Amino acid sequence: MREIEVPVLIVGGGGAGLTSSMLLSQLGVRSLLVSRHPGTSVLPKAHVLNQRTMEIFTELGVAPEIMRRSTPAANMQATAWYAGVAGAHDGYGRRVGRLEVWGGGYTDPDYIAASPCRTANLPQIRLEPVLKAHAETFPEADIRFNHELLAIDQDAEAVTATVLDRGTGEQYQVRSRYLLGADGGRSVGQLVGIDMSGPTNLMRMVSTHMTADLSSYLDDPDVLIRWLVNPDFGGSWASGVLVAMGPDHWGPDSEEWVFHLQFAIDDTDAHDPDKVLARIRATLGIPDFSPVIHHISPWVMEGVLADEFRAGRVFLIGDAAHRHPPTGGLGLNSAVHDAYNLCWKLAAVLAGRADDYLLDSYGAERRPTDAANVEAAVNAAMNHYSIDQALELSPDKTPEANWAEVRPLWEQLPNSEHKRQALNRAIGSQTMEFRHHNVEFGYTYQSSAVIDDGSPAYTPLDPVRLYEPSTKPGHPMPHAWVEREGERVPLGTLLHGGQFLLIAGEEGHAWVEAAEKVAAERGLPLRATRVGVLGSDYVDVRCSWLKHRGISAEGAVLVRPDRYVAFRSHGAVPDPAQTLRQALNHILATPGKD
Repeated sequence: MREIEVPVLIVGGGGAGLTSSMLLSQLGVRSLLVSRHPGTSVLPKAHVLNQRTMEIFTELGVAPEIMRRSTPAANMQATAWYAGVAGAHDGYGRRVGRLEVWGGGYTDPDYIAASPCRTANLPQIRLEPVLKAHAETFPEADIRFNHELLAIDQDAEAVTATVLDRGTGEQYQVRSRYLLGADGGRSVGQLVGIDMSGPTNLMRMVSTHMTADLSSYLDDPDVLIRWLVNPDFGGSWASGVLVAMGPDHWGPDSEEWVFHLQFAIDDTDAHDPDKVLARIRATLGIPDFSPVIHHISPWVMEGVLADEFRAGRVFLIGDAAHRHPPTGGLGLNSAVHDAYNLCWKLAAVLAGRADDYLLDSYGAERRPTDAANVEAAVNAAMNHYSIDQALELSPDKTPEANWAEVRPLWEQLPNSEHKRQALNRAIGSQTMEFRHHNVEFGYTYQSSAVIDDGSPAYTPLDPVRLYEPSTKPGHPMPHAWVEREGERVPLGTLLHGGQFLLIAGEEGHAWVEAAEKVAAERGLPLRATRVGVLGSDYVDVRCSWLKHRGISAEGAVLVRPDRYVAFRSHGAVPDPAQTLRQALNHILATPGKD
């Protein structure tokens, strides 16, 4: 049997696998990606790309094409709730509530201050071809679709994988130092004996991807996601969720849509396309609705997490490691962040700059983060029922009774004030999904690759909604606009290309010199600079870094290639070079290098 040798084998060609391929290529690591599918996704699937993800795609050079195809900011400012779409009286289609989403199209000051990138929106059916095309431009990458993993065997030195070329029928083996399971949980986890734990069968959903002209029925061009709380059907999930998919126009003028509908777990109608379409017509209130159906996809909402993220030389990332409801858009983003955490560590180990023990920090850091994402997504999905409760809608009531419950929202009736305020509170609680800035952007790490500086433990003002920038080790590096020689750049760009970054204060010359010395000794990609308002290499023109840096003018912060603070010294130390050697030994698990 023919054998191929490559440092890293990636199994799976979705967002996690393709991002891993690009990251490894950027770091100079050769990889082979195999996917059992003949091409990229044929389903829209995930679509929200949060700020951290867009920072990563910016670093990889693929962000401009994504932004060119993304929903314009003006068309993804909000989500809204409507009493159906059309029907026999003027109640149908009324908007009953509205909420900003994920920075309100980059108008929320907190989102603007957090990152130079805005949240984007591009369905996976269009995102994956962009990622694949970009991944294939790197000479280090070998991308093979229609190639299926059959078996995995590990020994002390490498992983041997048996792969089937589904086009020719040939089987061949791939010998790799490490294997990344990015296959959505289809095979790799089972082959290495890793189980998934968590609730399943939370809801039976059916997603219909269709082309349809709904422009004469819909308003509100700033709304991306429309929740139909149609009183005829007694509530939200059962009434459906309508999501614009573009590709050329958005808002009410979107050419394509995905319509999500809840069915009972044991309802066989979920697998009958004719009955699904009939349900869509009834829910929309458009009897002659005749869309072009692309795909009807039944699926089960779950919230599961892999018991381990590593088995020997095999790592699970993306949906292979965690699967949860789409609420909050955390699935694909978590997958990209998994890859960003792991790939720099793999590159360091493969280059001999770090010990294999560093790779244990991947699970130590990402598994708690992904567990929090699973919990947040499940909670957000369930919290939508609070809106039904505020409206006092129920499938057990008659349509007439349900309409009587919502009319106080637009008619002045004795209970109007109570009803409107109850709904306002319920919709406000859904900021747990649509403004979960600390969940999606401010998550922190604790592991052997982070050195605690003894500062007080971080207690968030709100663990879900508020991202609070900090340089405490384990936190993401705060964003700041800095200038050098008249050019303004985001501070995060100094990390591009897989470098460590030492940021010293205005008087931190000794730190910079020490970092340059230690980098040369170790052959480590490490950039060192001083950032401050006066007398610095980079000028903190808006004082953003000064506000959050947490060090004195003589101190320093060491940031990992994945933008996480690994070490911090508030002030000067007697021997900064030796301090940095010890810090890097701790982070990279190389205690003998001093």
